[in-house]
Amino acid sequence: MKKLILSITLGLILASCSIVSPITATNNPIGDKVGKSESICLFYIGGNSSGLVLNGDYGVVEAAKNGNISKIATIDLEVKSYFFFTKNILIVTGE
Repeated sequence: MKKLILSITLGLILASCSIVSPITATNNPIGDKVGKSESICLFYIGGNSSGLVLNGDYGVVEAAKNGNISKIATIDLEVKSYFFFTKNILIVTGE
């Protein structure tokens, strides 16, 4: 019985949901460069960064720097929701 309860508890904690949605697009060519910026948020309620954000270097500028992108073409947001926290990933493409 204890193993069943432990298995259900771990399953709930590790269960996740993931969605990717487009944020914006420009007239710049897409190119082959991709940059990402990640943020972890505890006690996520809704929105892009509600709750307790654990890292401060998160945004479009940071993602463009990580991908060495000077002309941004598209920006997408990937949200991975877990039981107690949410991971937001901005994905920037361009040249």
